[in-house]
Amino acid sequence: MKLYIKYMVSLRCKMIVKEELNKLGLHFIIVDLGMVEILEDISNEQREQLKKNLLKSGLELLDDKKSILIEKIKNVIIEMIHYSEALPKVNYSDYISEKLDYDYTYLANTFSEVKGITIQQFIIMHKIERVKELLLYEELNLTEISFQLHYSSVAHLSNQFKKITGLTPSYYKKLKQKRKRNLEDL
Repeated sequence: MKLYIKYMVSLRCKMIVKEELNKLGLHFIIVDLGMVEILEDISNEQREQLKKNLLKSGLELLDDKKSILIEKIKNVIIEMIHYSEALPKVNYSDYISEKLDYDYTYLANTFSEVKGITIQQFIIMHKIERVKELLLYEELNLTEISFQLHYSSVAHLSNQFKKITGLTPSYYKKLKQKRKRNLEDL
């Protein structure tokens, strides 16, 4: 039996879910971002208890099909941008459509209707978050980051970064370095 969980976007979330399943005596096959597959059927009492326990940790057990689909879309995007070694070589629309086995137009329309933003805007926001992470690690320069995240150019990355954050990537990096120095002076 598969269960879908909202806001489950990190390894820490996976650990929380595993712990809650163990408390209820439920045996899991897979615990993945946004989805859990358990061996047995879950009783209504167990479902309610799991729902209550997950809420305490900021996670939400999903029931309706639209919410489940939105979470699946979000999790494919988050996994693709934050946890993959390399972004797919195909269009994101093709990748998402193939991963979820749905027509992309249907996915895009449903996502926009529920979230109020497009899938493309969601992808851009997460790519910019990834750029911020990579800038802070200081292992890659902006050209390398641009290449890794499939931007057509450093200028394109910089323009998108400024549009989302209000800052240039270099100014953002300087702010973080300045904040780090100030913390070291304490």
